[in-house]
Parts: sequence; C-alpha cells; structure tokens
Amino acid sequence: MDGWMDGTKRNIPGSLVSPSHTSIGRVFDVLEATWNTVLLSRDKVLHAYLHFEAITAHDYKFSCVNCGSFPPIVIMDLHKQTPCLFSMPVSDVEEVPEDYTGELNIEEFWDSISMEMIARGLILSNRKNPFTVPPSYHFWAPWIGRGTRNSNTVLNTEFLKVKSDIKITEDRIINELMKLEMNELRKRCNECRVDAKGSHFDLMLRIRTKMKNRQVYDKLVEKIWGASGGFAVIMCPCGVVYSLKSNIRADGPRDFADMLLAWTHLPNVSLYDSAHDLVNHTNLREAENVPFQPHEGRLAPPTAENIQAAKNQTLTIHLPWLLERNGENETGGSHPSTGSSHHYVLCDELHGPTSKEEKDLLRRSVLFLS
Repeated sequence: MDGWMDGTKRNIPGSLVSPSHTSIGRVFDVLEATWNTVLLSRDKVLHAYLHFEAITAHDYKFSCVNCGSFPPIVIMDLHKQTPCLFSMPVSDVEEVPEDYTGELNIEEFWDSISMEMIARGLILSNRKNPFTVPPSYHFWAPWIGRGTRNSNTVLNTEFLKVKSDIKITEDRIINELMKLEMNELRKRCNECRVDAKGSHFDLMLRIRTKMKNRQVYDKLVEKIWGASGGFAVIMCPCGVVYSLKSNIRADGPRDFADMLLAWTHLPNVSLYDSAHDLVNHTNLREAENVPFQPHEGRLAPPTAENIQAAKNQTLTIHLPWLLERNGENETGGSHPSTGSSHHYVLCDELHGPTSKEEKDLLRRSVLFLS
C-alpha cells in the first residue's frame, strides 16, 4: 500500500489528489480500462489515503497563488449532490449545553476528525470506532484556512436554526428545490404524488400549485429539512476553497455569516444567490459594527434614478481598487489587497436578485467593472 500512497512504485498519487481536480472514481475507470483489470476497492484506497493524510504532519501554507490568504472577491454556494447529504432524526442530535455560545476551537475539532480517521485504519471492521465524531450542534466546526481565519476560535450557530424553522416560507422551499438536480427533484415529486414528467420548470410549477395543500407542504418541509444541508463553500474566483462547512440542517445565510465573521479580513465583493438575506442576517448580528456597507452592500445608493438606470442596464459602477490597490488605506477595516473598506454582497447573473425589492437590482454583479 505504500506504493499507492507515496508514488514510488506506481504513478498513482495524481488519481487521489489530482492537479486537474479529476474525481477519484473517473481516474479509477480510466486505469481499469487501460490495464484491463479490476483494481482494489475504491473505498479502501480512499480510506487508506485519508489515513495517510491524518498521520502526516503537514507544513500548512494553503492559499491561492493569485488571491493570497484574503481574496478580495469570493463566490459562495452550496454543494448539495446526493453523496454530500445524510439523513438523521433531530432527536438523534445531542442537545446543546445551556452555556453554549456558538464558539468552538477549530483545531480541537479537526484534530478529533483526524483521530477518527487514524483509528479507522487500525481498528477491525467489526469493532466500534471509539473516536467517532457524531454530528452535533455544539461540536461541529467549519474548515477555514489558518492564514485566513482571525483565530482558532470560530463560530457555529447552526443550533439557532432549530428556533427559526417555524419561519419556513413557500419561497424558501422553492429556492431549496431549485438547487436540486433533476433526478432528486423527480424523487421529491414522486414522494409528494406530483407528476414527475416534463422539464425542471414544469415540475416546479406543479410543486408550487400542489403546495397549497397543507399535507404536501408539510411533506416537503420534512424532506428538505430532514436531510443535512450539504456543504456550504466559500471560494475565490480561481476555484480555490477557503472555507467549507458540512451543514447538519438545511443551509442558509447563517452558515456563510458564521464563516465570514471568522475571517481576519472580510472580502470586498461576495457573490451569493440570496444576497439580501445574507446582508440582513449578518448586519443584524453585528449591528454595532455593520460588516456590509456602504448602501447595505449594494453597489450604489438605492435612489429612484439608480434603480431605473439598473433596470435600463445603463448603470455602471467602477471598483478600480480591485485591479490597483488604493494608495492609502481607507479608515476602518481596509482590505490588505485592495485598501478598500467597502464590502458588497451581490448576486450573479445566473440566479439574479431573489429579493422582490427593486432596490436590490443594485446587487447585480454585472453592474460593476474593476
């Protein structure tokens, strides 16, 4: 097995940590087809690699070569393919201690994950792993790079989602369903006895109509919030991941706010499909020192003239400091790469503004030029 791990016997390590980001499964398919043979169990090789990584002392210097430790622009999205989801009854999650504040030590959490991986490679398959880390609200940390976070103490306020579940709206359910792949959406339709034939748009229209029925509404809430929320990901435009969180419950602005508030320097431009929700949530949490400003994270003041210009697609906002750093830092919270203290939250053109307020047209990313 050493030859598989260090590459001294075969040129395999690229299949495990591919510089071209090719999945392990695809590389195995190519190797088996090329050699006309069946290789070792893919799960065993993956577990062996994770075991190797867990017992290796790494000199951690992770960041994008272009964006550094503090990218001025980030893209935030949810990875919710089936392998990233797990279902577990809420009753199986340990209750949060009364004195829990949402803060925890990120190093302690990930060291415990490493211990679980190490033990997995040493314990017989029929034995219980004593180092298993079960999902819990009070011991469940995101991953944030050491050079990016402001300390080893990070936030995980996911336990507060439980108190807000009663506020689930039809629009929120529709937004969650729109993120699903076609096969998953058809599965939800079948579970709710909705005709699963036709295009993605056809299915969404039928579901929205059926949701007037309280039983269908409750069924969708159970299915969406009964499963984990996938992975919340923050990455730079180059595709390098700076923060990652496995959500126990369905994702929301809270997950991304927890990660961003643990960063030493907030990005100047954050792209997120529910931009207005993220701003409202984060600015309320940090009311004494509002993170997203000016104009509540919009690119321009929400005047009637600016809104109309945004509608007519004649409004253009220049952010020259994205290309050339400001000569002098602006007062308070200036970003080390740009020298700007402005922090905007925008939505990309694929999703568009999800808010029904016209002033949030000023969050369209197409409006700004560097």
